[in-house]
Amino acid sequence: MASLFKSANRKVIGAAMGALGTVMAGTFAYKATRGSKGSNGPSENTNVASSVKPTSTYATFAPEIDSFPDLTLHNNCMANYLTPKLYAKLCDKVTPNGYTLDQAIQTGVDNPGHPFIKTVGIVAGDEESYDVFAELMDPIIEERHNGFGSYDTHVTDLDASKIVGGKLDEKYVLSSRVRTGRSIKGHSLPPHCTRAERRSVEHLVSSALNDLEGDLSGIYYPLANMTDEEQQQLIDDHFLFDKPVSPLLTCAGMARDWPDARGIFHNKDKNFLVWINEEDHTRVISMEKGGDMRAVFERFSRGLNEVEKSIKEGGNEYMWNKRLGYILTCPSNLGTGLRAGVHVKLPLLSKDKRFDNILESYRLQKRGTGGVDTQATGGTFDISNSDRLGFSEVQLVQQVIDGVSKLVEMEKALEKQRKIDHLLPKSMK
Repeated sequence: MASLFKSANRKVIGAAMGALGTVMAGTFAYKATRGSKGSNGPSENTNVASSVKPTSTYATFAPEIDSFPDLTLHNNCMANYLTPKLYAKLCDKVTPNGYTLDQAIQTGVDNPGHPFIKTVGIVAGDEESYDVFAELMDPIIEERHNGFGSYDTHVTDLDASKIVGGKLDEKYVLSSRVRTGRSIKGHSLPPHCTRAERRSVEHLVSSALNDLEGDLSGIYYPLANMTDEEQQQLIDDHFLFDKPVSPLLTCAGMARDWPDARGIFHNKDKNFLVWINEEDHTRVISMEKGGDMRAVFERFSRGLNEVEKSIKEGGNEYMWNKRLGYILTCPSNLGTGLRAGVHVKLPLLSKDKRFDNILESYRLQKRGTGGVDTQATGGTFDISNSDRLGFSEVQLVQQVIDGVSKLVEMEKALEKQRKIDHLLPKSMK
């Protein structure tokens, strides 16, 4: 029995050594074609490699049949437009940085829907994603941006002096905020960036932020180096962003290497903030309590311009083109990337069955005050512009100011038990 066991072992070991010898021979042949360490080219001894012919034992599949994702239960924009035929056409294409269609749609494949909003279901891994996958991106962009077509162009305008009015009734408007994102040209976006690219973004942007002066000057806090006290203070101030936990973000690859090269900047008054390497390269936020939207937008525009000026002096620039405006990770944020919003109390108006139609007529959208995943409590809503692309920053902020002013006027009328029919948007009369 023992001899049989030894004999069997010898056979197994002999077979393993034979296989190892085959692998090693292949390895040496490969190295022969690469040349020795430090050489400038391949070794002259290439005849060994010529006799080794690589073979493939992997099966091949038809992409439109075998690889097309199951989207039967999905309710997102990507699922609306991705067909087996289009998938087969685009699945082998890659951007110059190596980003693929399957990487772009993974978040939409893994997440069929959302309880409150219709999600996009696709993200860009770099600036070129919008060109390479245009046949899928363009109809999604058109749906998300209210008919913005492939031949339309975008305009940028950050001149806050053009704003009319802008001071909203603070009995109803509790806080005001304007935010957007910016991406640094020559770097892949967060779903696809390397560690080196992410660290480069952090260095470029934090250096620009350190050049800010006056009321914009402040401190940059890298998440990896933050003390417990600093972290708690930022949490108390509702400034700190944490590691993405939403499947919409994690499935898109945005949480890799957390918290490496992530951080937050805020000025001394804590009303101008910049997040680095969260969903986008940067997210710029201006905010304050009360209803002075004009002041919030003025600080926002000034801060954006100062940071861009410093970045350009270092030989870098933002991603931007005439058609799509500022390029960001999610197609829903193209153009201005801007969301101007207020927390406003509308307990009576929100009970009116026409409330949603009123918001739509003013090109506004509502969320809970805790963000996109929350519902309103106590009749207080986060009201913001529904458009991003095809309108300038000035136009969008003005829409919010004018629309919220009308909403507050309606709320006041309802408090006095008056009808609001005469106050409704013209499109509803």
